[in-house]
Amino acid sequence: MAASCCLSEPSKTLAGAPDVTRAFSGLGRKMLGRMTGRSRSCRLLRRSCTHSRVVLAVVALSLCSCHKPTPARLTEVTVGIPIRQDVPVYSQWIGTTVGFIDAEIHSKVTGYLLAQDYREGSLVKTGDLLFEVDPAPFQAIVDQANAQLNVANAGLTQAKADVDAAKAEIDRAEAAQLKTELDVKRYSPLAKDGTVSQQELDDAVQSNLANIASVAGAKGKYDRSKAGVIAAEAQIGVARSSLHSAQLNLDFTKVKSPVNGIAGIRAANIGDLVGTDQRALLTTVSQIDPILVQFPISEQEYLRLRDFFLAEDSALQSSLELILSNGSVYPIKGKIDIVGRGVESSTGTMRIRAIFSNPGNVLRPGEYSRIRAVTAVRKDALLVPQRAVVELQGEFEVALVGPDNKIAFRTVKAGDRVGSYWVIDQGLNPTDRVVIEGLQDIKTGQTVDPKPAKMPPLNAAPASSLGRAN
Repeated sequence: MAASCCLSEPSKTLAGAPDVTRAFSGLGRKMLGRMTGRSRSCRLLRRSCTHSRVVLAVVALSLCSCHKPTPARLTEVTVGIPIRQDVPVYSQWIGTTVGFIDAEIHSKVTGYLLAQDYREGSLVKTGDLLFEVDPAPFQAIVDQANAQLNVANAGLTQAKADVDAAKAEIDRAEAAQLKTELDVKRYSPLAKDGTVSQQELDDAVQSNLANIASVAGAKGKYDRSKAGVIAAEAQIGVARSSLHSAQLNLDFTKVKSPVNGIAGIRAANIGDLVGTDQRALLTTVSQIDPILVQFPISEQEYLRLRDFFLAEDSALQSSLELILSNGSVYPIKGKIDIVGRGVESSTGTMRIRAIFSNPGNVLRPGEYSRIRAVTAVRKDALLVPQRAVVELQGEFEVALVGPDNKIAFRTVKAGDRVGSYWVIDQGLNPTDRVVIEGLQDIKTGQTVDPKPAKMPPLNAAPASSLGRAN
């Protein structure tokens, strides 16, 4: 287009180069003067004139291109206005799964491990046999306790027989004493009138006194026999207690599961001496349905979310999500179970415990996990994509495109991250045009070519962010 413009106005173009025009005009006149009337000269003249026109056209084109340069292209950026809506604010914490009951299985008696009666990693029920300790020494003690109990029972039988004998002796003594007492009463009036001699009366009195003493002796023996019965019964109690203790130890040689759960890998081998400090633990049985997830929170976060953690019967508190180590979300939601008693002075954190149903025992103790929960709802929040926010030494900036398409950077206060967006608490207006793509190619005051950005979908659940931007 520039070349055609210059060729359509040759006088204007040549005016810009008078020396060149004059030079080529003089050359033409000289050649015409020397070669007039000759045919050969005419051909040369036409060829020279044609060459002159070509040179003039090239010079004209170069002059046109110098006077009209091509303008530079503006930098393209994609822009969008903030999204304004109510959004749930998520918080996330890192935790570890813990069995609802983690029962450490120990041998209550000292002995040699004789057998293992369960499959490691399998589901066991309360009362299932796990291990057997050699029962022979404990069986011998049970037999000895049984013998002692039999001896005590025999002693009680003898004591009771002695009581019966003492009772019979009392009866005989009382009967004899009653007879002599009647003799004394009968002889006393007869001795006064001389019918019975004084000697016979005295013998009756002495016999009565002797029989009274016999009754007292028989009663004393009876009391001692009863005491013997009490002692024999006490011996039986001791023997029974010894037998019970021996039987318990014998029963403890069969180590059984105290709970329903998953039995772990054994910690002792067959033939080991167990029940000592060196071999105290045999295995662990964990009840994992339901399962617990423990996670720490900072003191500052607890103060900020205190209403959430301490709420009673809160719907938010019962909608915890569990994100597993592979990034998948556990399909069953849990709830806050226990808020720790206090802040640990060594770490400055408080321990929180959540509880999740675990049908099929999918979750196992010790798994790394993340707890995610909606802790608040932000009203009329302004959100921009996270890639539009630049962090510089703890401060956050966004690039704005003004009405004149010039770039201006503005410091903002960033709040919670929601999905791929960032909530902007301060420094941004709902109508601002925020640069989404192209931040690395712009600077303050630069004029740009803004294009509308395709905003990413607002996924309320954060995928990888933790906490807030403080």
